[in-house]
Amino acid sequence: MTIRTRRERERAEREQLIVTAARELAEAEGWDAVTTRRLAAEIEYSQPVLYSHFKGKDAIMAEVAVQGCADLAAELRAARAKARGVRESLAVAETYTSFARRRPTVYDAMFTHLVDLPFATAEAPAPLREAFGELLHAMEPITAEGDGPGLLTETFWASLHGLATLMRSGRLPAEAHERRLALLIGHFAGS
Repeated sequence: MTIRTRRERERAEREQLIVTAARELAEAEGWDAVTTRRLAAEIEYSQPVLYSHFKGKDAIMAEVAVQGCADLAAELRAARAKARGVRESLAVAETYTSFARRRPTVYDAMFTHLVDLPFATAEAPAPLREAFGELLHAMEPITAEGDGPGLLTETFWASLHGLATLMRSGRLPAEAHERRLALLIGHFAGS
């Protein structure tokens, strides 16, 4: 192993340490508790070292969002791969809302907080495109001629986001969640 290879590996490990510490601190105390000063203390590096990796908290939160999208894409892909038929394919809805419920801090970084990530553009990081792509693939069987597959997928995604967000905030009762998903899937599947 060359010195350069070792330094690159150590840099990547330090970046991941920063991201993990930020996510864990946010999970314990909320995103407002995440500051560069607090993170530097948590990982036992100086703030200048932290800034040599990320421009600030927003950049760290953006990286949490990118990694969260990669995780979501993997979960959606697995759910879609198990599906048999249109209705089961749309069952990615349960996977999506389950992710939002199980990982609220990461979900907030991905879709609630303002982060400097180019969504819905060619410049979007691959994990963002992959997560949306999994929803797009699930929608393919129900896309009618003349429908914009992207617009249909955005509408489905917006519905899922709304359900996840409203349920988490207590504005929709959790006990009716499965019924709501069944209604959404039924209407999108045309049954």
